[in-house]
Amino acid sequence: MLRQYELVEKVRSYDPEADEDLLNKAYVFSMKAHGTQLRASGDPYFSHPIEVAGLLTDLKLDDETIATAILHDTIEDTLATPEHIEKLFGANVARLVDGVTKLSKIEALTENERAAENLRKFLLAMSDDIRVLLVKLADRLHNMRTLHFIKNEEKRRRIARETMDIYAPLAERIGMYEFMKEMQTLAFRELEPEAYASITKRLEQLQEGGGDRIARISSGVKMLLSRAGLDAEVTGREKHPYSIWRKMAERHISFEQLSDVMAFRAILPDTESCYQALGIIHQRWPMVPGRFKDYISTPKRNGYRSLHTSVIHNEKVRIEIQIRSREMHAQAEYGYAAHWAYKADIHEPVAQTAWIQDLVEILEHAESPEELLEHTRMAMYQDRIFAFTPKGELIQLPKGATPVDFAYAVHTNLGDQAVGAKVRHKSRSLCG
Repeated sequence: MLRQYELVEKVRSYDPEADEDLLNKAYVFSMKAHGTQLRASGDPYFSHPIEVAGLLTDLKLDDETIATAILHDTIEDTLATPEHIEKLFGANVARLVDGVTKLSKIEALTENERAAENLRKFLLAMSDDIRVLLVKLADRLHNMRTLHFIKNEEKRRRIARETMDIYAPLAERIGMYEFMKEMQTLAFRELEPEAYASITKRLEQLQEGGGDRIARISSGVKMLLSRAGLDAEVTGREKHPYSIWRKMAERHISFEQLSDVMAFRAILPDTESCYQALGIIHQRWPMVPGRFKDYISTPKRNGYRSLHTSVIHNEKVRIEIQIRSREMHAQAEYGYAAHWAYKADIHEPVAQTAWIQDLVEILEHAESPEELLEHTRMAMYQDRIFAFTPKGELIQLPKGATPVDFAYAVHTNLGDQAVGAKVRHKSRSLCG
């Protein structure tokens, strides 16, 4: 846990004009307010908001956001009131803290109603100021890191499912892929422990069998680009367990059949050198057809920019390579939060972002909690297809999936035996 002076120094290292008094006052106030409260791990409760603030200092966020992170649980879990917070820390911090504050459980409501009301308040606050979402995502990420300390298995699974259904997609929608990947991995470990253990074990076996293969390939790509006069930072890694599991499920293949387990990243000074690097890589190794995507000329909806390609490396292995500039990389890792490092207009209302406008419109027109939850998840998963089994179970499929993919998603035997499909009461080919 960051000590008081360490937290202040960390913020001032990237923002010399940060309000030191605000940060010191928030730190002391939160520590006193939470007092002797303990977390499920046995640690002082106060350590949680400080860890959340630490995650946000890694994103180089402003002093009001850091103060909000330190104070984010004081209204819900202590005697502090919104009026007290506003008097001590100003209207902006009070508004942000109120936006992040989790609603108390209302036992009289159903689970869907509770979830819908939490989501309603959260989305409205988020539409007013993106910083509410950034603090909430950091809060959820730290809670997921300590989820294993909760003894109640049903509660752990509920939190993990909520993380997978709501918070990871929200992180993805604003381009915070590092947060998204870690949330998905931690939720996957809780929801599918056997699959997680199996994939993790296979990744470890690959590392043992391949030795320094990732380092060797990274070095080779860097040398190739360097010989062409390009200054590139090249790194490699295995894909995270949930990503691998999802690809296996979508393609109906085993781990051994999955050929693109390794991913590499080349970071260059500017856009022009990114395209130069792409040409050099394609001249050196054959490209895998259909695996090239240009998100620089056509960015994703959340602003993500990068070149993606897969090639057959000379070690007879298929590898994925992402090519991007340093600014694109910051945006790719931390999304909207990265604008703090590169832009001065971060405080523009986030409601101008199209997908959040869609969500706010859903809030205004939803007639029931169930409708609100369903439509919100649909809006966040626009690149997914949803289908229901005859028993009402919801099946998620990737965009472009066919009836045979649905059949296999229900059960392997059904996929093996399927000969036809009906869509809206009309016979359709299994291929589309």
